[in-house]
Amino acid sequence: MAPSARHSLRITGLLLAAAAAAAGLIAFFLALLVATDGAGSGLPAWAATVAVAVVAALWRGRRRSWRGRLVPFLPVLVATALTLSVCVPTVPTTRRHPPALPFVTTEHWRLSTGSRVAVYHYPPTGGSPRHHVPLVYLNGGPVRGISVLDHHFLQRLAGQGYDVYAYEQAGGGRSDLLPMNQYSITRSVHDLGAFAEKFGKRRVDVLGFSAGAVVLTRALADPAIAARLRRAVIAEPGPVDGPGTRFAEQKGRPSARGIAPAMAGPRSTHVPRYAVAFGLMRLGLLSPDNGLVGQAEGDNAFTAADLGSDTASGYCARDAHRIPVEDTAQNFTFSAAASLRIQQTIKDSPSIAPRLRRSRTPAMLMIAECSSQVRQWQTAILADNPAVQRTQYMPGVGHHMWNGLGDNDQRAAAVITAFLQDKPAPLPDYPGRADIPAFLRDHK
Repeated sequence: MAPSARHSLRITGLLLAAAAAAAGLIAFFLALLVATDGAGSGLPAWAATVAVAVVAALWRGRRRSWRGRLVPFLPVLVATALTLSVCVPTVPTTRRHPPALPFVTTEHWRLSTGSRVAVYHYPPTGGSPRHHVPLVYLNGGPVRGISVLDHHFLQRLAGQGYDVYAYEQAGGGRSDLLPMNQYSITRSVHDLGAFAEKFGKRRVDVLGFSAGAVVLTRALADPAIAARLRRAVIAEPGPVDGPGTRFAEQKGRPSARGIAPAMAGPRSTHVPRYAVAFGLMRLGLLSPDNGLVGQAEGDNAFTAADLGSDTASGYCARDAHRIPVEDTAQNFTFSAAASLRIQQTIKDSPSIAPRLRRSRTPAMLMIAECSSQVRQWQTAILADNPAVQRTQYMPGVGHHMWNGLGDNDQRAAAVITAFLQDKPAPLPDYPGRADIPAFLRDHK
C-alpha cells in the first residue's frame, strides 16, 4: 500500500475514533440529563461529562508527546460545545404573553379555583334574533392559545345572535401559568365549573373542541358542574379517561398528515436545547416539571411550525395543498410540558363511564369524516352517555371542522346552532348507538 494511502487511512481512522468518542460523551451527557431530570438547566450533567472527558483524555495521552497528548482532547472540545448548547437558553425564561388582538378585548377573570384565565367576549351582532343563553367555547390543546382561525368562527356565531365567551385554559395563550404539579384534567374540569359560576343562576351552553371536548365530557359526568350547563356540543373529542387511551387506533378517512407541504417558519426543535428537552419529554424520559427547560421558557420557544404534522392531521388529504394559516406567529402559544402533564393525568384516571351514564344534560356529538382522532374515543361517548341526543357526521372535513375553506364554517355553524335551538338537524343523525358496530367495521 502506498504511503499516501496509509496516511489517508490513518487520518480517517483517527477521525472516526474521535467522532465515536464525541458521540459516546454526548450519550453519557444525555444519560446524566435523564438521571438528574435536567437539574440546573443541565449544567450539573454537563460539568460531570466534561470532568469525565478531561480525565479520560489525560489518561489516553499519558505516554504520548506533548503534541500527541492534545489529540484526545479533540472529541472533548466537540462534545463540550455541543452539550453546552443544550444548557444555554436562547429565548427569555420568563413568560412572554402574546400582544393584544386587534379585534377583541382580552379580559382576565380570576376563578374560584385560583386560575386566572384570559377571556374573550363576542356580544351578539347582526340581524339574527338574540340568544340570551351564553355560549362558552373550550378550545383544543390541551394547553394552547385560541387561534385566529377559531376567533373568526366565534365571530360568525356571534353574528348569528349568540352571546359568545371563550377562555384560554390555565397556562395557555394569555392566561396565567400554574405550577406544573397543578395541571390535571380534574383541574381543567373544575375551571370550567368555576367559569360557569361567573354567570350566576344562568346556565350556559358549551362548545368543546378536541381537548376542550374532553373537558366538557368529563364535566357532564360531574353532577354539580353539569347542573350549570344547558346544552353541550362535543366536537371531535380525544380520550376522556385511562381506558380510552388504550383503545385500538381506528381513524377516519385519510388526513393530510404526511402529504402536506412542510409548514414554513422557525422551529424550536432546530435548536439543540429545545430539540433535546421536548424530545426527551415526549419519550417520557424527562418529566414535564424537569429542571432543563422551565415551563415559561418552553412556552416561549415552541412555535407553530413545531406542530406542522399535527396541524396537517386536522385536514382531509384532498386539502393537503391548501391548508390555511391557522394562526399568526404573534398569537400562537402552546405549552408542551403542561399538555403532556394533563394527558398523563387522563391516562392515569379510571373510567368515567359509570358516572357519564347518569348524565342528563342534552348533548350533541360532532364527528369529522377525515378525523385524525381515534374513532372509539368518539363512539365510546355516544355509547356511554344517554343524553347524547344527536350525532352529526361532518363530510368533507378533518379534525379542524371550521377552517375557513369553502363553506365548512357555514356548515359547522348550522349544525351547532340547530342543536342549541333544538331545531331539526341539517344532517342525518348518524351514527346512532345501534350504528356503532357497522360504523367502525366500515371504517367511516
